[in-house]
Amino acid sequence: MSIRIAPAIKGIITGTLMIAVTLGIYYSGQPAGTPLQYTIYGLYGIGIIWTLIAYRRSDQFTGKFGDLFMQGFRCFIVVTLMMVAFTFVFNRMHPEFAEESAKAYREHLLEQKDKLLPSIDDEVASYQKGYGTVLVYGAIFGYLIIGAGVTAVVSGILNRRT
Repeated sequence: MSIRIAPAIKGIITGTLMIAVTLGIYYSGQPAGTPLQYTIYGLYGIGIIWTLIAYRRSDQFTGKFGDLFMQGFRCFIVVTLMMVAFTFVFNRMHPEFAEESAKAYREHLLEQKDKLLPSIDDEVASYQKGYGTVLVYGAIFGYLIIGAGVTAVVSGILNRRT
């Protein structure tokens, strides 16, 4: 008798690993654009694939694409929620990210030389104020799109093998 782990639990396991790797990369002092960040997406994909293959091998597998996709959805929606919450909390804990990004944005606007200083100050203040919101929205849509895409492709492949 094999132990069946629910897709949501697999999502919690996957999300926890992704957060651990994210923190590991950050606290190891890696630069922001390190290729190691792709490990996080690899873990995401592996978690979804794990969920779909386990369902495909179970007695509950119906052979329907929709049922297979729904199992993946239950996994990736939990991961998405965890990563969005993590993004929100982590960036609240590190307001220097918004400050550094705003400084870079200010430099970019100054290089353009097509705006007056008061206008640049207003734009930079607005940018810094909305920084966290933009990151959270990006996390929501990014993880949903990647999760839905991986789930759809892998479900299609696994369903063809029926």
